[in-house]
Amino acid sequence: MSTQILAVIVTYNPAIEALTRSIEALSEQQTRAVLIDNGSKNIREIAELCESFDIVKLEALGENKGLGAAHNVGIQLAREYACEYVLLMDQDSIPLPGMVANLLAAHQAKSKSEQLSAVGVTYLNADNGAESFFIRFGWLKFIRSYCGSRDDDGCVRADFLISSGSLIHLDTLEKVGAMDETLFIDHVDTEWFLRARGKGYQAYGVCDAVMQHGLGENTHRITLAGRQRNVPQHKPFRYYYIFRNSVLLYRRRYTSGLWVWNDVQRLMMILIMFGFFKRPRRANLSMMLKGIGHGIRGISGPLK
Repeated sequence: MSTQILAVIVTYNPAIEALTRSIEALSEQQTRAVLIDNGSKNIREIAELCESFDIVKLEALGENKGLGAAHNVGIQLAREYACEYVLLMDQDSIPLPGMVANLLAAHQAKSKSEQLSAVGVTYLNADNGAESFFIRFGWLKFIRSYCGSRDDDGCVRADFLISSGSLIHLDTLEKVGAMDETLFIDHVDTEWFLRARGKGYQAYGVCDAVMQHGLGENTHRITLAGRQRNVPQHKPFRYYYIFRNSVLLYRRRYTSGLWVWNDVQRLMMILIMFGFFKRPRRANLSMMLKGIGHGIRGISGPLK
């Protein structure tokens, strides 16, 4: 069992079957894990599951302290365990064979020549099997980079990564700083990568490191500007955090102006689609507007 990497799995009322598959996959790849639970109602089932695996330790927070706080607990445990890396994972993310080893190899190779923030996985949408892409900030909109444009070493340059499937060295976390707990859920990963980017760090996606990952409650396939896109739909309360935290990040000095411009366009698409066309329209729109208002007023933390 490798002691280099500690997988940090954050849970909140998880589906036990998917969580079991995730832990089994990590076990098969000889990766230790700590499960940080944010006050799940099915904590007894989670505890029983953890007891059945030697590789995983349960850290129950007793209440929902948010994604950033849970990540920071896991990161601190990685330091206590004398690990070199943390692998951040969602409860519904299932590593495919070789994922961890390929991430580690890519990180070690890239960090020899660049100031590296993290490497991340290519993921398959759990709803439809569509392969993911990596994001760069463009002058007109977000630019999608697929694995077809990979470097000779099998990596794709990215301006930020989703947290799940990101491998980060603990020395980098020491220099860039911990996750921002005040954001609670959405944009916790975005904020950290924007902060790292502002300090000169670069992220990469790894094409041969693949996992299955869920994006939202439902995924809608739409055609926009002649291109087909998979747009995840969330529960109304999530739109509060998505819009509020975007506005909060717009006000931070290290936030890329290109990201702000690209993100404003993204939010407008979300507002139109889920505030006016996809049910529950009124609840979605109410949460979006509340989030914008709270972001302008500088309100952070959990929704009250």
